[in-house]
Amino acid sequence: MAKKPSGKEVIGDPLVIGGRQLSLSRAVRAGDLVFLTGQIPMHDGKPMTDGTVEEQTRAVLDDITATLTEAGCTRDDVVKAMVWLQDRADFSGFNEVYGEYFPEQPPARSAVVNELLVDVKVEVEVIAYKPVEK
Repeated sequence: MAKKPSGKEVIGDPLVIGGRQLSLSRAVRAGDLVFLTGQIPMHDGKPMTDGTVEEQTRAVLDDITATLTEAGCTRDDVVKAMVWLQDRADFSGFNEVYGEYFPEQPPARSAVVNELLVDVKVEVEVIAYKPVEK
């Protein structure tokens, strides 16, 4: 990944679901901030429509971890997380797994219950702060 002192840098390969390339970037660096697109649980290139909220949350957070790594970041660099859940009853299971991934000094977080565009239980979007090396 080429480092740029300013401007926008797209990170990662294009997202493809069902053989179709989506019109969004996996992540974008803008200066010292890295914005990840909302991640849904995926398995073999397809949305993970089965499994518990805990399993789906692990899949999402593992993908987020991989994208952060590609951007030169770690979960410790995450400053903000936005969470969408399909069902309010899933919050406890989601929160338990989320706490395993962010055990100390967790990022600021918002969580809402909302109908998701894909039939999954959870979507997570994060913003990381990692100063550009000069």
